[in-house]
Amino acid sequence: MTNQLRVAVVGVGYLGRFHALIYSRMPEVALVGVVDPDADRAQAVAAEADCAAFTDAEALLGRVDAVSVVAPTRVHLEVAAPFLRRGVHMMLEKPIAATGEEGEEIVRLAARSGAILQIGHLERFNAGVMALARRISAPRYMEAQRMGGFTERVADVDVISDLMIHDIDIILSLMGSPIRHIAAVGTPVLTEHIDIANARLEFADGAVASVVASRVSDKKMRRIRVFQPSGYLSLDFITQTIDIAYPKETRGVERPEIVRERIEIEPVKPLDRELETFVQCVRASRPPLVDGRVGLEALKVALEVRSGIRTNTGG
Repeated sequence: MTNQLRVAVVGVGYLGRFHALIYSRMPEVALVGVVDPDADRAQAVAAEADCAAFTDAEALLGRVDAVSVVAPTRVHLEVAAPFLRRGVHMMLEKPIAATGEEGEEIVRLAARSGAILQIGHLERFNAGVMALARRISAPRYMEAQRMGGFTERVADVDVISDLMIHDIDIILSLMGSPIRHIAAVGTPVLTEHIDIANARLEFADGAVASVVASRVSDKKMRRIRVFQPSGYLSLDFITQTIDIAYPKETRGVERPEIVRERIEIEPVKPLDRELETFVQCVRASRPPLVDGRVGLEALKVALEVRSGIRTNTGG
């Protein structure tokens, strides 16, 4: 196919491998190569995705139009900077960076060169979240729970960066009001990092959100509940259902009947949709749904949650 977008994936661990395989199936994309400091891993994923293997990301400069960066968060700025300075469009996994300062520099570099920068807040492309967003009107209280068992591959980061940041980003997008106060508690359980956490987010318009994240729970739960004047909505990420309760419109009745409905969501593969959207944004030169500023805002809230927990625990 002519005019294919030349793409590479930097970092092909667990998630990066899926990036590479998805790009390899897109007719409008030419997957130039994959990069990983582990040469054997790079070669193995390259063989699966039918592309070249590299151990040095900068070897791809001048050879690609866009990259997915799926490297550890601590090296995001180091890996991203050479590409962004040259205007290479970037899909950068969440969180945008390890610190607010590094996140701001990444956003500045993209803005300066005109590169499209999309941050990998995958749940924004969850069909249930998109269906929920269409039904939100003046929310007053939200409650998000994201809990499950421990996974060794994320033992080097805390549960805030690993899990809670997804719901922070979703809540920020749905509330539409700035945060005025954050209170948080949490503790390590299995690692030296925070493994379970709760945050209370208070917004300028008086709305409140409670967010719980745990990676030391027996039962897997992914749920967000929304309370608003027109009723109540609850999204179950796992079953992809939305339960709704609202008052039935009846004249002359002091207390109207509560109507309950369940909406079954047509499931989609969020990572496929996320990468397809990134490619579409690059080809159409349009801003992505989750751009650098959005990713930076979620990071800053996550960092404030972490700071609040450390203050409360004396850590």
